[in-house]
Formats: sequence, C-alpha cells, structure tokens
Amino acid sequence: MSQWSSTKARIVYKALLKIGWTYLRQVGSHKKLSRPNFPNYTWAFGDRDELGPAILARIAKKTGFKPTDL
Repeated sequence: MSQWSSTKARIVYKALLKIGWTYLRQVGSHKKLSRPNFPNYTWAFGDRDELGPAILARIAKKTGFKPTDL
C-alpha cells in the first residue's frame, strides 16, 4: 500500500513552497520552481487537479517532498 493519498494540486504546490521551493517564472500554465541543491522543477498542474499516489511519488522523488509535508 502506498504512503500517499490523493490530494489536490493546490495543497501540494503550497507545501512545496513551504519546504523551500521558490517560484521563478511562468509560461502558459507551466510554473518553474527552484530550490538549492535540486534541479529546477516544472509544475504543470491546475489548482483543482486531483493528484494520485503515483504522481505524488514521482513529485517526491524529484523535489524531496514527503507525506508529512502536507
């Protein structure tokens, strides 16, 4: 069983900003985020999108995000 549960993209985005990611720029609906010691990450989800366990695990792998950060 996954340690992730489905969550709205808006909540995950706010959690990323809270753990140290900063907004760089936006092109269309794609936001570029930056954090020291990590490559830039492109956020391409709408606020109302529901993110499932698989995509949350992929986001966590690239950003250092943990279930406890929600």
